[in-house]
Amino acid sequence: MKHHLKSAFVAISLGIAALSGSALPLAAQDAPIYSLKDRFQPVTAQNGMVASQEAVATKVGVAILQKGGNAVDAAIATGFALAVTLPRAGNLGGGGFMLIHMAEGGETKALDYREKAPAAAFKDMFLGEDGEPDNQKSRFSGLAVGVPGTVAGFAEAFEKHGSGKLTWAELVEPAISLAQTGITVTPDLSASLTASAKRLLNDPASKSIFYKTGGLPYLPGEILKQEDLAATLRRIADTGAAGFYTGETAEKIAQKVQDAGGSMTVEDLAAYKPVWRTPVTGSYRGYDIASMPPPSSGGVHIVEILNMLETFPVREYGLNSADSIHVMAEAMRRAYADRSKFLGDPDYVEVPVKGLTSRAYAAELVKTIRMDAATPSEEIKPADPYPYESNETTHFSVVDKDGNAVSNTYTLNFSYGVGLTADGTGVLLNNELDDFSAKPGVPNAYGLVGGTANAVEGGKRPLSSMSPTLVFKDGKLFLATGSPGGSRIITTTLQIILNVIDHQMNIAEATAAPRIHNQWLPDEIRIEEGLSPDTVRLLEGRGHKVEVKNAMGSTQSIMSIDGVLAGASDPRRPGALTAGY
Repeated sequence: MKHHLKSAFVAISLGIAALSGSALPLAAQDAPIYSLKDRFQPVTAQNGMVASQEAVATKVGVAILQKGGNAVDAAIATGFALAVTLPRAGNLGGGGFMLIHMAEGGETKALDYREKAPAAAFKDMFLGEDGEPDNQKSRFSGLAVGVPGTVAGFAEAFEKHGSGKLTWAELVEPAISLAQTGITVTPDLSASLTASAKRLLNDPASKSIFYKTGGLPYLPGEILKQEDLAATLRRIADTGAAGFYTGETAEKIAQKVQDAGGSMTVEDLAAYKPVWRTPVTGSYRGYDIASMPPPSSGGVHIVEILNMLETFPVREYGLNSADSIHVMAEAMRRAYADRSKFLGDPDYVEVPVKGLTSRAYAAELVKTIRMDAATPSEEIKPADPYPYESNETTHFSVVDKDGNAVSNTYTLNFSYGVGLTADGTGVLLNNELDDFSAKPGVPNAYGLVGGTANAVEGGKRPLSSMSPTLVFKDGKLFLATGSPGGSRIITTTLQIILNVIDHQMNIAEATAAPRIHNQWLPDEIRIEEGLSPDTVRLLEGRGHKVEVKNAMGSTQSIMSIDGVLAGASDPRRPGALTAGY
């Protein structure tokens, strides 16, 4: 499989810049562009690469690689920088998942640093007096705030898999400098502050940081300083995770949450620990897949959907043809139906991972798929995998010269989380506990329906769709990818995999291709603009409801083929950058 690498190597001539310190082979430089299909070209490099949603943070990560740090070092530095430069999603006050592959020994590990419910949380805490979910409680109050995991997660990754060539303080220092001296406000940051003003201006601490006198948002080109955040980062640099989870920072976070009606205590913060988990694995057409296990639903359902799709000639159907979209949508809706019943925090509920990812189980589900007609979602119920048992988020990917790789997705949940900043810390707080099922069968903010497996409970991690994923070929890293996008994360990541494997696209083409999504309920195929009207009519003729909606996801992906790295940042979000050396 060539994946159009010949034409990929002429990327620079098409205006996508790579920070590559080595010349490409002459044959690659001279290669022609074969068709208009190749108009999207990846960034290429040979020694290391970072792909993130914000350019300054990407450059921080690349600089760490150039200093001799490995992929884990660069990922940590990138993550801390994003907390400064992409405050709506990058964070210290949220949490996420990190998939780490260490080339020496070939080990791939999953680090769960997802937020946890405070100890005092309880099943019905998001219900109103009428017994129905109260969105104000679960999304915009202190009750919505989970115990943050980001700093503990980064510290754990550094301790277990850092290169040893750079100190912890060296990885935090770039973020401190950015917060202290200020960042140049981009059009994207200015627009997001304008869009979120109603929530952020209600909190004096957030208002004082992110808005000028009179509540005016910062304009593109102006300098935004975050001195309280710099001080918090300095404590983290000096004393590690303890500088966040104990002492001054912890006290201020707990106080802010309690003042907003939540129950989080300093004891909750001090007790937080990330968890190493075994990745969910599968295979697809000769490629090996590793992705995040529960409490992420991402890995389970990516593998479940791929198992179903492998029985269909997706490549022959063609990219985004009526047949390919039909089988993707049918497979997606069955997986999301299963998600509603079976997925939750494995430390609290039994999740039938082996059954859900079994090829035999997929074969039974495929028997219910008709090529000539859509299956109404009301006719699909969560199946029985047990017999086979033997939105605002950001993602970044890093690969180093030794083939070590990190795929990391972390979040505050909504843009700027709950909209509250812990006074004196510069730390924006998440509203991640809305990802619990406030009441079985009632959708959350992203329309996802959950059950008792994802009910609120003290110390429990809420179910997530975040899907950091690594793909391997013959034991070697082939692809690192992932995306934000709420309930669409799973299907967005899935389509990157399908596009490079089935449709043999280079990673830039795979990233730019129009996306589709079906999550069982609501019963519709959500599509981006760019699909043929004829294709839409054919799908509607089979009984699908097709809805054109906003663009989905912001994938940050790196492919590794024959010693060359080829990466792409999603054009759907401004300001992203893939760079290497």
